[in-house]
Amino acid sequence: MRTSPAILAQRGIGMNLLMIGEASMQLAKEFPEFVADHPDIPWIKIRGMRNRIAHGYRSINVETLWDTVQTSIPDLLDQLHSLRNFHAQGE
Repeated sequence: MRTSPAILAQRGIGMNLLMIGEASMQLAKEFPEFVADHPDIPWIKIRGMRNRIAHGYRSINVETLWDTVQTSIPDLLDQLHSLRNFHAQGE
């Protein structure tokens, strides 16, 4: 039995979001001052999405995953790029 491309895409998206959430959790654990210094990044929501994917995969709303990919991830990337540029300029 073959897995449909849509199911594979959903699983891939879920795994990537889970990895982002895991990185967020490790960052908060190892560098809590960094997380505290950047409250504009939605750390709690990122960890919450990770927990939802890790512990409740069968009940995850596919539209929520897609909305996260379409809206939240681009916003997060913009925030991280701005942060990187801010620190690269020595500020």
